[in-house]
Amino acid sequence: MSTLDLAQFRASLARFAAGVTVVTARDDDGDDHGMTVSAFSSLSLEPPLVLVCLDQTATLLPHLHAAGAFGVSILGAAQRDLSRRFARQTSDRFDGVAFTREASGPALLDGAVAHLECRCVAAHPGGDHVIIVGEVLGARTFPGEPLVYLRRDYGRFERQPDHEPTETGEPQG
Repeated sequence: MSTLDLAQFRASLARFAAGVTVVTARDDDGDDHGMTVSAFSSLSLEPPLVLVCLDQTATLLPHLHAAGAFGVSILGAAQRDLSRRFARQTSDRFDGVAFTREASGPALLDGAVAHLECRCVAAHPGGDHVIIVGEVLGARTFPGEPLVYLRRDYGRFERQPDHEPTETGEPQG
């Protein structure tokens, strides 16, 4: 068996385009916590599940565990600055940021192309990360294109003119 070259592993993963999300949780005192996450994926349609992978040292992790619920804002192409802001290790991430919330749930960032409200149903160790499985309790979509992360930089999704999606999201052509 060959030895994995970690630099090549990292370079390989940088070639996988990912959407950009901000995952949020609200603590018992009503304070909001959030961070930028690109390790996000759908898991199941029935039941509706998503997964979020967070570093074991992420400051959001204890708040998410305590709250038992989290929000996912799938960022739009114009939200690079928000992605960078929520990626920084700072306590003022929400200062001046417009958001909405359903009832007493987590903050959902305005301007995102989609919002998901989730209940944490499982947490699994995954190397230096924790894999959080969330049951989706609510979902909304908004106009716009998603923010994309590729090769350690931000970009935009560009549609191919001969493959316009249908209402179900399936490409035509």
